[in-house]
Amino acid sequence: MLQSPRIIDRTEVDPLDRPVPPYEHNPSAWRQRLPICLLAFVAALISAHLSLFQWGLIESSWDPVFGDSSNRVLKSDTAMSMYRILGIHDAALGVLAYLGDAILGFAGSTRRWQYRPWLVILFGIDVIPLGIVSVVLVVLQAFVIGQWCFLCLVTAGISLILVYWAWDEVRASLAYLKIVWQDHHDIALFWDAFWGNRNEQLDEAGEKLLSREVV
Repeated sequence: MLQSPRIIDRTEVDPLDRPVPPYEHNPSAWRQRLPICLLAFVAALISAHLSLFQWGLIESSWDPVFGDSSNRVLKSDTAMSMYRILGIHDAALGVLAYLGDAILGFAGSTRRWQYRPWLVILFGIDVIPLGIVSVVLVVLQAFVIGQWCFLCLVTAGISLILVYWAWDEVRASLAYLKIVWQDHHDIALFWDAFWGNRNEQLDEAGEKLLSREVV
């Protein structure tokens, strides 16, 4: 005999791990963030290898697909121009950015979308522009340099995955801050919400978001 589906009362779930509408999961849960942290760390290691070649500390970068093409990309006029502008090789900058993703991903509780919005937004600022930059670098490889770098493409793919995985948590924090502003239009209260301070009004705003229907 078929049984009717069980309706889960979200208030029965651990308060720090309740699903955040419009999602059916908690975007700040460890099962959501740990894969981001691990993948970011892998990307940091790959970028470190590429950086060693750009700094001249190893003779060649590893590329099982395009061979010496990777070396030409990493030492191209475009790469050297970026180095002169930034004062640091793009691969080394990638190491810092990916390590930042991993560190920021590990920080905070499983309800940091409400209790640490500043941290989640900083996390998004690190992850999302990195994805955009990765796409730009791939376009430069194709249309300006005319060569391909296998590990560069791998890190670009990882960056886009990180953007996809991180966006739901950023969206949850922004939705919470939007509720605070729309309900009160109080800059001081909004600032308290941004920094993760708690009071009755902010707790009510969090509950208002959690009580929305999942569509």
